[in-house]
Amino acid sequence: MQSGWGTGWREAWIRRRNSWLSDPRFHRFAWAFPPFRPISRNRADALFGLVTGFTFSQLIAAGVEVGLFHALARGPLTAGDVARTADLSPQAAEDLLEGLSAIGMAERLAAGRYALGVHGAAFVADPGLEAMVRHNQLFYADLADPLALLRTRGGGQVAAYWPYAQDRPDGEADAYSELMAASQPAVAEAVLAAFDFAGVGTLMDVGGGEGAFIEAVHRAHPGLGLMLFDLPQVAARATARVGAFAKVHSGIAPADPLPAGADCVSLVRVVHDHDDEMILALFDRIHTALPKGGRILIAEPMAGPAGAGALGDVYFRLYMRAMGRGRPRSPAELMSMLQSRGFGQLQQIPTRNPFAAQLVTGRRDG
Repeated sequence: MQSGWGTGWREAWIRRRNSWLSDPRFHRFAWAFPPFRPISRNRADALFGLVTGFTFSQLIAAGVEVGLFHALARGPLTAGDVARTADLSPQAAEDLLEGLSAIGMAERLAAGRYALGVHGAAFVADPGLEAMVRHNQLFYADLADPLALLRTRGGGQVAAYWPYAQDRPDGEADAYSELMAASQPAVAEAVLAAFDFAGVGTLMDVGGGEGAFIEAVHRAHPGLGLMLFDLPQVAARATARVGAFAKVHSGIAPADPLPAGADCVSLVRVVHDHDDEMILALFDRIHTALPKGGRILIAEPMAGPAGAGALGDVYFRLYMRAMGRGRPRSPAELMSMLQSRGFGQLQQIPTRNPFAAQLVTGRRDG
């Protein structure tokens, strides 16, 4: 914890810094003084990027919509090539390609040709990112009036997308099940690299969707017993995908008891989707279902310095507000909630990809 002296010094420095940066005379001096000029340019670029960043996300969405990144992955294209396949004018295709080149999603070559940029190549490697971009168009619509989003929770397109966000367990499951499955590989990879399954006899994935995570666990640990629990309409999809090697159970958590038989229960990108009251009730159900010494595993992007970082924290805070429930929580907060429900030996486990997931684990004490 910071001392009073340290806090006072920092606040005094911030006041002095801001008095300089908010003074037009200081900016004129910084631009005119050669040693300060590169710093001024970098700061100006960063600020302009913050103010205009919405255009970047929409350019990427346009590229996804016309299949541009996968087309560029097959080889360089000209603006004319893109114009013909995307039903754009040559000038519009050039505007799209130049805009994407400015943010590293594409890269300009000689003779009017374009290739994938460094960000574009990484984007193509992760199908979950494309699914996220497509889904974010709903979120973008909800952000059209940011004050309305901050003043209310839910009621927009994101909330309507998730049946459980509006207490509609009988809602259509196909769209969100497909989204979760598409974005699951990065999460599964992070969990499997960080969590030691030695000593686990049977894993039950609660809120496991159509089974993408369970499927990844089965590939990595084929001898492990596997169970999955989710809403009835989602469980039907899971049975078709993983029913050959996993026992699929359906119900509405936390209203319904969880089946017994697992000595480890995972919650993969589940906890941050719900408010505290529901999560505490779910922890109670898991505590009851586990044997003494049984483990709980929470895997999701988390708030705080060790989590997904400032940008991820901003995204998930606003997204949960649009969804109408849930919030990102820090590992310390999750461990405190688990402890209040009878779990001990609590541990935070870092992963290779905190944007995909961080881990918190515990054991049933009694």
